[in-house]
Amino acid sequence: MSPDRSFAYEGVRQADVVVVGSGIAGLMAALHASHRDVLILSKTGFAEGGSSPYAQGGIAAAVGAGDSAMNHARDTMEAGAGLCREEVVRAVTREGPERIDELLALGAAFDRAAGGALDLGQEGAHDRPRVVHAEGDATGAEVVRALRRAVEAEERVVILDHCLALELLVDRGRVLGLVYTAADGRRFVVAANAVVLATGGIGRLYTATTNPREATGDGLAMAARAGASLAGLEFVQFHPTALDVTADTKPLLTEALRGEGALLVDETGRRILEGVDPRLELAPRDIVARTIWNELQIGRRVLLDATGLAAGFAERFPSVLGLCLAHGLDPRVEPMPVTPAAHYHMGGVVVGLDGSTSLAGLWACGEVSWTGLHGANRLASNSLLEALVYGRRVGRSVAASPRDRVFPELAARRAGRISAGLVGSPWAGPDDPVVAELRRMMWRDVGLVRSMSGLRRAQLEIDRLERTPNAAVGEVANMLTAARLVATAAVLRTESRGAHWRRDMPSTSIHWDQDLFFDGLRPLAPQPRLTDNDRDRGGRVPSTAAVPWEE
Repeated sequence: MSPDRSFAYEGVRQADVVVVGSGIAGLMAALHASHRDVLILSKTGFAEGGSSPYAQGGIAAAVGAGDSAMNHARDTMEAGAGLCREEVVRAVTREGPERIDELLALGAAFDRAAGGALDLGQEGAHDRPRVVHAEGDATGAEVVRALRRAVEAEERVVILDHCLALELLVDRGRVLGLVYTAADGRRFVVAANAVVLATGGIGRLYTATTNPREATGDGLAMAARAGASLAGLEFVQFHPTALDVTADTKPLLTEALRGEGALLVDETGRRILEGVDPRLELAPRDIVARTIWNELQIGRRVLLDATGLAAGFAERFPSVLGLCLAHGLDPRVEPMPVTPAAHYHMGGVVVGLDGSTSLAGLWACGEVSWTGLHGANRLASNSLLEALVYGRRVGRSVAASPRDRVFPELAARRAGRISAGLVGSPWAGPDDPVVAELRRMMWRDVGLVRSMSGLRRAQLEIDRLERTPNAAVGEVANMLTAARLVATAAVLRTESRGAHWRRDMPSTSIHWDQDLFFDGLRPLAPQPRLTDNDRDRGGRVPSTAAVPWEE
């Protein structure tokens, strides 16, 4: 990694590739594009923030004896409630074992069984153990460590910490670069051949979330304002078992606990999933989360009882043990109180099989993207797999793209046109009243259980909040944009499916066995499925289906 010398002062600079985000997807993309000049903009300290280091569960891949990509694909499709893209599911599950091998070659230390084979865990909706772990429940941190070391060894990669991307610069459907705020508050324009969004999710929109505070939907909002195609926005996955304590980011209690035999019970010891789903604690996440939610709504406490795992708990789940002890709980001797919490956004920027978007010069990977892998409900531990597979694909695609298309003068002109809207601090303070009100409203009206009345109320609240001071730039603006997209999509999907549950429309409709797309901020009418050829053109929505939604 070379020291940064090119961004010592404000102005317009050139970059070959700009990667926005330093989680697993962004690191993988940077690594595979590293024979080009790559600039990484990290919102936190390099590879320290975002959701990736907190990922406890693991990486799903068909690497065990008797398993196959076909089996993994079948479980993925079943969890996705009819909306998974079959060609994407096949591609990702086939490639999974190769990405595990790549991480091993980079020095990732995954857990091993007594005989030396990878120690595989079983999680919800998987039909067998296929989840690779590191240090029991610290998989994300170990993968980030291995990738960070590899990226730091690349001489052509420059890393800037504590930078917030503000807006994409677009001219006639092509992304020319972006504007960002540096750690010292100065703003820069970067003209680039390729921009890669790897900014993560939107968990900060909700009062209860497992995501860190930087998960404010930045990439999704920027792409929407730039006019990129979006899809799946209504599908927000709530992890069933966050530790129910007073904390801005709820500690995650990995699904592997239930895979090992931990039970979900009420205060009387009754197993709450009996009679709900034959898979009990290993039912899909949406079913488990709503069951817990329903119990909480009638005033009952829900507990995750892992006392039966006490003998090996410290070795198998050291992260969970540390989190619980920090809050005065010992899971080895007492059940843990749990609540659902916003965890993962299945929607995002539409990408093709190479990670390209509907805008030339723009790629996306990781949680900010919509590949079609997850459908309406992500299968446990498929998120890190998708980040690895598509991070690599994006890096290779970017590295193969034309190099002589940087337009610094045009980028500067575009930046000048939006500069008036970038007044004020782009960072949302910890006590920002707009953010606090938005999060409460989203949890109440656009959370696990929705209705038309609540969603309409949410839209009116977002309208009002957008008119408040300091709501037009940076994190606050991005959160409001992302909230509007999710609420609008939830209004338009008039059924219940996967993670999108409408109490006023509890049935799943065959008429909605299709995806809802947005053209930037504008929703489009329900559309036919993209074909392989459509996806190869960069995931662009077929023009015959690009009809504005009329309510």
